[in-house]
Amino acid sequence: MVRVPPLRVSMILDMSTSNSTVPRVLLIDGDQHGAEVLAADLRHAGCAVEICGSDEGLQGLLETGAWDAILADQDTATLDSLQEALRQDDPPVLVMMAGFGSIDDAVGAVRAGAADFLSKPVSGEQLRVSMGRALEQRALRVENRQLRQDLGQRYELGQLHSRCRRMREVFDTVRQVADTRATILIEGESGTGKTLLARGIHRHSSRAAAPFVEVNCGALPDNLLETELFGHEKGAFTGADRDRPGKFEAADGGTLFLDEISSASLDLQVKLLRALQDREFERVGSTQTRRVDVRVIAASNRPLLEEVEAGRFREDLFYRLNVLGLAVPPLRERPGDVALLAERFLESLAESYCRPITGFDPAALAALTAHSWPGNVRELENSIERAVLLTQEGPVQPTALPEALRSPAPRPLPVPSAPALDGLSLRDALRAVERELIREALLENDGSRNATAAQLGINRTTLFNKMTKFGLMDLACEGEGSPR
Repeated sequence: MVRVPPLRVSMILDMSTSNSTVPRVLLIDGDQHGAEVLAADLRHAGCAVEICGSDEGLQGLLETGAWDAILADQDTATLDSLQEALRQDDPPVLVMMAGFGSIDDAVGAVRAGAADFLSKPVSGEQLRVSMGRALEQRALRVENRQLRQDLGQRYELGQLHSRCRRMREVFDTVRQVADTRATILIEGESGTGKTLLARGIHRHSSRAAAPFVEVNCGALPDNLLETELFGHEKGAFTGADRDRPGKFEAADGGTLFLDEISSASLDLQVKLLRALQDREFERVGSTQTRRVDVRVIAASNRPLLEEVEAGRFREDLFYRLNVLGLAVPPLRERPGDVALLAERFLESLAESYCRPITGFDPAALAALTAHSWPGNVRELENSIERAVLLTQEGPVQPTALPEALRSPAPRPLPVPSAPALDGLSLRDALRAVERELIREALLENDGSRNATAAQLGINRTTLFNKMTKFGLMDLACEGEGSPR
């Protein structure tokens, strides 16, 4: 009798896709002795096996058992009798056997849904290879189904796309308040997409057909910023040779976006406060009060409350702006968005530059997900543009990425909290530690399998199988979001 080499047990175990710790195999064979030999080989390889020797009781086993695989002798169970099991939402893989099977029998079995067709007697090596390949096919099928579900669980608001639960909450809030006059304060690091979020708010409001006017308060000196916002009269200062309306007037009926509001001086903040409270102001050099209907959205890359505490920002203006506050998390805190955004940028930029690029090489995608992205989404988009320019065709290779991404500082593995190991065997203790390590990494990476796999130094399929084996699928993000 040829036994399955025990060193290959992990191959079959890691391919398990059920909630159990080992693959469950239903062996259907009327030859009792032959069935016991095959079952012993499978058990030696780490599978849980149940033998069914006839049609009696077969349907009950098929209906009640959560099987990962079925190994069936065609003289004991026909393909027709197994079709209902193969039509389940999460069907087992089927390997057929025959003592005198022909090529036509093999072709027919595969066409009917069998993963393989073996001629008896079946050696241990044949069984190992066939069952391992069949279970791998099932694991890939389950993962592909999960990926398709993930595609439907992406959150979108205008040009913003995310898999992160925190971003979904931001999007949901925006949809509730977009069609109001309420002033909104958006806080987040530079490059996180605050301007796109402000545009999304405008587009989801009844003001969408009116102007969206943007002013970068940090790009102008204070005296010019006042003129930019409120306008000026002819002769108000040297060079003012004509009347000029400001951005408040330009945005009348629409939305005025004040970016980097923390850069405004304290004197200008007083005038902004009045304009926000009363929707009234005077142009520079004029005494005529003007009224506008403007919805104001402000953004800051510095926490405004800290600016208030430091005396650099007026408290009354802060509370006037912060009628509704939105916090945009940095990209490093939503690693599941990296692959999603990278794919979108790649598709758009490849079309713009007319490059026949077919996605990312796995090593390039791993480098992207492992990077901490201090420049946030803006840095990611610039990195993808560089990669597109350096790629003529085919997938993007790691060499096309910036040097900082090709040789990233390794992210430290999370230190798992020590599980209760008292009384456990060495094997069970190692499994407990492995499970805890994977769990901590998933939590740290917001449930993103891409980021977790890159951090742990394993591929996505291996991680998927281990998450299934250890019962950690509930920590996977909703489309790479962040269930915590």
